[in-house]
This record gives sequence, C-alpha cells and structure tokens, in this order.
Amino acid sequence: MTGPLVPFREVVLKVHSRCDLACDHCYVYEHADQSWRTRPRTISDDVIFRTAQRLAEHAKAHALPSVSVILHGGEPLLAGPARLRRVCEVLTSAFDGVAELDLRIHTNGLQLSPRYLDLFDEFNVRVGISLDGDRAANDRHRRYADGRSSHPLVLKAVELLRQERYRHLDLGLLCTVDIENDPIAVLDALTELDPPLIDFLLPHATWDDPPPRPDGSPTAYAEWLLAVFDRWQEQGRPVPVRLFSSVLSTLSGGPSLTESLGLAPTDLVVVETDGQLEQVDSLKSAYEGAAATGFDVFTHTLDEVAAHPGVRARQLGLAGVSETCRSCPVVRSCGGGLYTHRYRSTGPSGEFDNPSVYCEDLAALVRGIEARTAASLVAPEIADPVELAASQRELTRMLLARLNADVEEHGDERWVRAWGLAAAIEGSEEGARGLDEVLAHPYTRTWLLHVLEALHDERPGAVEHALRLPALLAAAAVRAGLDIPVGVGYTDGRLVLPGLGELRIGGAGEHGTALVRAVEDGFLVRWGEGDPAERRVVLSAAGPGWRPVRRLSVPGAASGPVLDLAIDDLDPYRDCFAAPASAALDDRAAAELVARIGDAWTLIVAKAPLRAAEMAGRLTTLTPLTGPAAAEPAVGRHGYGALGIVADGSAEELALALLRGSRRAELQALADVTDLYAADGAWEHRIPWQEEPVPFSRLLAETYERMALGAFEPRCLEGVPQALDTLEGAAELTVSGKRLLDLMRKEI
Repeated sequence: MTGPLVPFREVVLKVHSRCDLACDHCYVYEHADQSWRTRPRTISDDVIFRTAQRLAEHAKAHALPSVSVILHGGEPLLAGPARLRRVCEVLTSAFDGVAELDLRIHTNGLQLSPRYLDLFDEFNVRVGISLDGDRAANDRHRRYADGRSSHPLVLKAVELLRQERYRHLDLGLLCTVDIENDPIAVLDALTELDPPLIDFLLPHATWDDPPPRPDGSPTAYAEWLLAVFDRWQEQGRPVPVRLFSSVLSTLSGGPSLTESLGLAPTDLVVVETDGQLEQVDSLKSAYEGAAATGFDVFTHTLDEVAAHPGVRARQLGLAGVSETCRSCPVVRSCGGGLYTHRYRSTGPSGEFDNPSVYCEDLAALVRGIEARTAASLVAPEIADPVELAASQRELTRMLLARLNADVEEHGDERWVRAWGLAAAIEGSEEGARGLDEVLAHPYTRTWLLHVLEALHDERPGAVEHALRLPALLAAAAVRAGLDIPVGVGYTDGRLVLPGLGELRIGGAGEHGTALVRAVEDGFLVRWGEGDPAERRVVLSAAGPGWRPVRRLSVPGAASGPVLDLAIDDLDPYRDCFAAPASAALDDRAAAELVARIGDAWTLIVAKAPLRAAEMAGRLTTLTPLTGPAAAEPAVGRHGYGALGIVADGSAEELALALLRGSRRAELQALADVTDLYAADGAWEHRIPWQEEPVPFSRLLAETYERMALGAFEPRCLEGVPQALDTLEGAAELTVSGKRLLDLMRKEI
C-alpha cells in the first residue's frame, strides 16, 4: 500500500475492561472477539506512563496541533476517580508544550457523580453518555445483568451534566439504532434533554452476522432514520445530529463528520488496558483478533501501528472501498459504510472488500436526505445571475476584511488611516455605491489575493502592496462624486485609479503621494513639494497625461443585446492570466480591437442570440493578451466578469473565443462561491471527444463550454448528451452541481 502514513489524531484509551451493564448489542462482550476476558480490569501505571510517552512522541514527530484521547472501556468510570486522575495528570504532563490535549470520556453514566465531574472540570474532560431514547427504547438492550432498568440512573447522569457548572463538559448523547423502537419517541426523548449533540449509531453487524430486519426490508434502517430526520426537520433541527450533519455536509461538497460515513482516512488507534495497540474497536464484531496488530506501547511506536496493513487499508479513501462502491454515485457520502460492516468471511472478494451490510440502507438514507433538502442546499447563484454577482461582491468584501485583519497586525498607521477613510466613504449611500463598483472591478480581487498571499508568506514589501487601498478609495470617491480628498501613492510618475484610468504626473522613477478629490465630470489632483502642481481631469476624455480606461459598446443587429465592456489595458494587476497581458494599446490598436470584437459580436448575436443575451449581462471587462491562439481565451485569478483574450484571427475565431471564454468565466465564478463537485481527481471519467479519461472538473468544464459553442457551431454538440449522462452518474457532484446539470440539460 502506497502513500504517506496518516498520523493518529484520536486515541481510544481503555482504562477499565469490564462493565456494570449487560447490553446485549455490545461489540466488546457480545460479539465475535472475546479478548476482554484476558485483559486486566484496570489500566496500570506502567501502561499509563508508556502510553502518554508514545502519544507525545507521535504528536511531536508529526507536528500535530492537537490529539484527542477518549477514555473508554468497558465502562471507564469503574476505574474510579483516583485512577482517572492519574490518567489525566500523566497525559496532561506529557503533552505540555507538545500539542493541545483534548480529553473525552464515553460512559453509560450510571456511576457519574459530582466527584467525577469536578475531576473532569479540573482537566477539561468532556463527557459523552450512551442513551438509546425513552425508557422503553433504552431498556430494550441497556439493562443490568439481572434485567433491571438502567434508564433512571442514565437520566440522572444527564441532568447532572446539564447543571450550569458542568454544562461546558457535555459532549452529547450516543444512541444505537434499533428499528423495533419508535423513531419519533426516541428522538423526542433525546431532544427533550437538550444535549449539544446526538449521534445515532447503526448496530454493529457483518455479512456473516447481519442486522435484524423483522419485516425483511433491505432499507429498514434508512426508513427508521428518515422518520427521525423528518421529525428533526419538523422540530426545526433543535439539536445537531452528527449522522445527518455529515450527509448534508458531503452533499454540499464538504467533508464527512463521522468515521461511519465518508472517505476520510482513519486516524484512530486503540490502547487496551494491558497496553496492546489495536485497530478500531468495532472490528471486534467481525472475528476473534480482527482488531489486533501484535504491537504494544512498551516495544512499538505509533508509526509502526500506522504502517500496519489493516490500519493502512482504512486510510486509502476511495481506493479502500470495493469496486461496487467506487462506481456508486453516493459513495462520497456513505464512504462504503463503516469498515467493520463490510466483513464477509467467504466469497470472491477479500474479507473487507465488500459493500457494507447496510449498503441499501445507506444509499436510501443519502438519497432520502438529498430529496428532502436539495432545494435548500442548492446555491441560488446557480440559476440567478443577480445572486451570483452579489455573492462575488460579498466574497471580495470578505477578502478585504481579512486583509484589514492581517495588515492591522503590522501596526502601519497609513493603513489605519486608509481604513478609516473607507468607513467614511461607505457612510453615505453614494459612497457605498461607488465602493461597491470599485470592489466589483475584477482586478481588485487579484490585488487582494496577491497581498494576502504575500503577507502569509512574509514576503518583503507585502504591506506596501496593501497600500493600494487609497487608490481604490479615490476611485470610489470619484465615481460617487464625493468631495473627500484622498492621498494616493504614485510610482514611476504614474497615478492609477483602478477601473478609471492612469495619469502621468512625472517621469520614470519618480514617486510620491498625490491628493485626489472629486469634481464635476472628473477629479482634481495635486502633487509635489513646495509649490505643488495641480491638474483637473475629465474622466470621459483623454487629456494631457490622462489615459482613461476605454469602453466598448457594440450593439447587436436590430434589437439585439448590446455588449458594453471596459477594455482594461492599464490596471497593474491585470496580468493574472495564463497568457501575458499586452502593453497598453495605442489609439490605432484599440480601434482595430473594437472593430474585430464588433464583427465577432454581430456573428454571436445572429447565431447564438440566447448566449449573446447572457454574455451581455455578465461580461464586464476585457483585457488584451499576447499569445499564439485567439481560440484559447484565458481566465485567471480575478473577480467576476473579466476575460483575457488574444484578439487576432478572423471574426468567427474571435466569436468562438468569446463564447468559450465567457463560459469559462461563468463556471469559475460559480466555483468561487459554491462547491459544484468534491474529491476532484479521485475518479477518472471517459470523455466522448477524446481517448484518455479525465478528472471530473475537466469533464464538466469542457461539456459546459461545448454547449455554448454548439449554438454557434453544431458539431461541438457531438458527444455532449453522453457527457451529461456521465456527469449525472458521477459521485463528485454536489446538490448544487446537480442543479447546474439540470440547467445544462434544459439548455441542450
């Protein structure tokens, strides 16, 4: 098995190997592995010290910021307060100065008392309690050996943990599913206790020992959980439910939130009371010795355990699930199910190279949650260009706020003054509108990303690059007509107002600060020492030293849409494309560019009027590039609405380039604000127009572009229906991606 070792970030430490309950569904005592019988009842000092040493060594070697240690059993409270104090003291001491220690304990709650909770408060040990619902549900399995109910004592423990002085230690409730129980009654009983989290667990089962299905339904567990989900929704989701949150996260492109679902590699190891190092505890449900590694804390490092074939098998992500699962569209959400639940002792595949014994349940659960929530999970930007533009502006504002937080740490007074000026400009309706226009300029995003990365990497001059902010503020004030003077730095004798133009006020190498203030139709600028120079600039007309950003307005034939663009060949951050930006155009080159784009636009309006209408509303800025092929437009690290293009070639070639480029820019803008797919590159897909398989992102991008080109050149649509089918069956798609696919099908 290849790939780097995944360090352990979670450790289950068995502090006591016996239990005061006789739950008939317990994987430790009631399933295949009976190794508990030979374990010491209580963890010894030697095992505590050696475990702490091994964990701290491992955390230090892998530079782990934190490690979670879960005190477990059997029933861990049976170890007693003195032994648990010893565990906490030794672990806390070992991790001091190495990594943050996250201590937890999972208990049935029967022994919980203020004495324990005061100890846990001292060491910040958070407490999770097992409770299967109301009394009838809980007592179905969680009873004493003599048959007595455990429910009253568990409720007493929960109420104790809910007291104000202990509330911060509450991890929540763990509930094992039994489909004989009433799902509504179970959820109501749990939510009534107001826990911070509910975790529903499927009962451990394998293909050799499958879960009970009284009515024979292959989706009985999904139906039970979906009934809980519907009630949870009806209640307004009063408590987070980890299982549901995990599915909702993966449907939207996020990570799995539980080991039992998703493709994230395992990072958990178990330390038994005798110091034996084992794999995840649930494997004890499979067969005797399934969890064993042959390693212990006295003679082996945790890296040796991480290299164990059984551990590595659970770290392979997609490659670690069965072939059936790899081709299933819901595998990113279900992850093939819990590793233990895949076990089958006989058959053509390996012991764990099978779908989960809950396979049909998991698929039905994921699809059921998706069907119930898709409308709320789909990003509105997918179908609404106005929402997309608003989200792009909000993204730029978020980046600007982050930049402020980062630069503030440097204590630069110039930035503090500029930020205060930004607040003053935004304080009026006109100023806020002007600032919005400047932030919507695509290359404002380029500047923000450049400076944030420079600050993160501690590059020299990063703060100086951040001080482009006054130029943006001056442009906003001028656009708004606000009589607010703004000091703007200039270099090489050039004063640039983003999105407006460039003023030459000195020679090469000259630098300084100019004062800019809005006047009617333009701005007034003063610069220089002593007797300063002054110039009045009219925005809309070129004048001495002033080069405005040119605008292009190309009407379509008859009542066709008008293409209204800024031709930005001046912004210093426009060089953000794969191909280099051209130098500033002279009047002749600009006129030729306008003429060629006009011819191309006429063709687009005639052959693809619907696409022309979309482009006219979304494409705002065009930057000329230098490069070999007009047919390959570029998108780069910029905000919404920009396109870089080499404007050579025929009108038809340029029309195709504009169509392709605008489509690429749209897809990039969507990807900036919502996840259309996840786990890109984990799968490869056949693409109808070439032989080599490609990752999902390329399949989507090329299909999306070809659909736009198809209205102009029908042969581009060859293979598109098949590509859409491939996209639809892909596991990478999020609910937003599926909505985009629906729109693509309607478009085709």
